[in-house]
Amino acid sequence: MIGLPLLYPITDRGLAGGLSHAAIVGLLCRGGATLVQVREKTMNDAELFSAVRDAVRVASEGGARLVVNDRADVAALSGASGVHLGERDLPAADARRILGPGSLIGWSTHSVEEAVAAARLPVDYVALGPVFATSHASAAREPVGLRAVQEAAEAIDLPLVAIGGIDIARAQEVLSAGAVSLAVIGDIMSARDIAARVASYLEMKR
Repeated sequence: MIGLPLLYPITDRGLAGGLSHAAIVGLLCRGGATLVQVREKTMNDAELFSAVRDAVRVASEGGARLVVNDRADVAALSGASGVHLGERDLPAADARRILGPGSLIGWSTHSVEEAVAAARLPVDYVALGPVFATSHASAAREPVGLRAVQEAAEAIDLPLVAIGGIDIARAQEVLSAGAVSLAVIGDIMSARDIAARVASYLEMKR
């Protein structure tokens, strides 16, 4: 099983003031992040590949692994460490064939039942959310709450990543509920000092 760090930041160029993914990754690494997900929904394939390739280089220089949201093909071609998938993406088994046994593959879920089902897939971790209300991509979904985090963590053997509305004030209670790792977007991307905010999370104890 591939270990996960306490913090799993996800890039967002819009919230980060238009910085490139590579620049964001550099700031995340400066703060101590060792696993980063590049999330990009608007670039064409050529732009995405170039952006991810640059981000992979920066992550490698900073001692971090980089995961690509949705795109196993881009992850494989860019030399990324893995991919994060959801129900509308490539099936996990096919992504595993593309990326190989040593790559990191995660799967998004939105209920305890989905988390239990995802844990049977050839993935390395299961993400559950949104835990709290969020204005980001999962805003249309009802928050699952801390009880769901606790139930899912107890029900599956894979590491549970919590996502959605998590900020520095709520982080410890999410960890206490059983999450192994915190996937954070807005609270880090919109911070005045991204590196410092990352460092603040990493001072916490699981």
